[in-house]
Amino acid sequence: MATKKMTSVFFCNECGYESSKWMGQCPACKEWNTFVEETVSKEDIKKGTAASKRSALSSEVVTLSEVSVKEDDKLLTGIGELDRVLGGGIVAGSLTLVGGDPGIGKSTLLLQVCRNLSEKGTDVLYVSGEESKVQIKLRADRIGSFTDKMSLLCENDLGIISEVIKQKKPGVIVIDSIQTMYSEDISSAPGSVSQVRETTAVLLQLAKGLGVSIFIVGHVTKDGAVAGPRVLEHMVDTVLYFEGDRHASYRVLRGVKNRFGSTDEIGVFEMRQEGLTEVLNPSEFMLDGRPQDASGSIVTCSVEGTRPLLMEIQALVCRTNFGLPRRQANGTDYNRVNLLMAVLEKRCGLSLGDCDAYVNITGGMKVTEPAIDLGIVLAVVSSFKNKALSPEIVAFGEVGLSGEVRSVSNARQRAAEAAKLGFKTLIVPKSCEEECKKAGNVEVIGVSNVREAIDKIV
Repeated sequence: MATKKMTSVFFCNECGYESSKWMGQCPACKEWNTFVEETVSKEDIKKGTAASKRSALSSEVVTLSEVSVKEDDKLLTGIGELDRVLGGGIVAGSLTLVGGDPGIGKSTLLLQVCRNLSEKGTDVLYVSGEESKVQIKLRADRIGSFTDKMSLLCENDLGIISEVIKQKKPGVIVIDSIQTMYSEDISSAPGSVSQVRETTAVLLQLAKGLGVSIFIVGHVTKDGAVAGPRVLEHMVDTVLYFEGDRHASYRVLRGVKNRFGSTDEIGVFEMRQEGLTEVLNPSEFMLDGRPQDASGSIVTCSVEGTRPLLMEIQALVCRTNFGLPRRQANGTDYNRVNLLMAVLEKRCGLSLGDCDAYVNITGGMKVTEPAIDLGIVLAVVSSFKNKALSPEIVAFGEVGLSGEVRSVSNARQRAAEAAKLGFKTLIVPKSCEEECKKAGNVEVIGVSNVREAIDKIV
């Protein structure tokens, strides 16, 4: 009996680049130390090449004018925050990747989606490679009752799963998780680069060929990225990430990639015993429990996708007991905080070189938008001078290296959100002053540099 000829191949974890030998730097994505070794058979490589040729020969070529698009093709999940992140609902034939830390609520959210869709008459298939049917049933009982439209399949073999999908042809399929699935055509272990790439490619063909919508759950690494090759994110239509502390009640679902809607859209949820519930007013939720008459606290506004969000920035500045001051940032870029403190030293004459500084964005949000620069600066100055700011002030604007306050996008929407929640004063860039005045009954103070902003409110 002939045996398979095995060979070692090296794959890049970031982009999936294949090489016959190990390399320190990937020539495709230029990342360092990302190559992993896997053993594959030459017969598997030939099979994949032959299958690609057959697929190409059977493909149908049509003109662009023959393709019809309907706006009402999107299937609503019954969860408004999820529909917002998806771009209005589930698109038929789409492949969606849902990633997040263990215990964050990925499986719970997808089970709730399955329950809502099954109640509307949509056939749903939940495929689990990690849990038994009894475990899924116990978690489902906490969410509510399910109809007969909801089906379960506990299987890891991709060949069996593909046959079941082709026979049942459900409207929506959930794969939990992609790292546990394996194809017998690939000799490597489940979760390896080649297995994840191959199984995702097969699921992509099923979604596009049968017109079914597939959700795949992906484990994340310690860095917060989905485990497996980065090419996985390029293959799917939509990438959703769950953020937040698993021990806290809030959860943030962020759309990182979306071919059917805007990116960077977020949905806010609260974890309860019966599952995840929507937070309809995230700004009010983020500002709940604000301290009164405490220095180092100010409210700023960030735009996530199409939604303006008010959030509190806290800063604590104190003299250091060591030779090297400690700086720490939670929820924002650490290097950006250091840069803004250097601007305060150089342009405003504040002596911060011998001070420890801690900056925190409450509510568990992770914000990288430069529009919160002015809020960070005013919070740091307030704590340094030990002077509390008015709780009715909202500040936003980008701060440059010269200390100037630059304009930001969607200024009017930010001002309208602040006015809606009852804030009385806005500290905004001078160039956005007239636009913000159109937002409503709120006092708008335009500033051109950091020193001017500090003199007006601190």
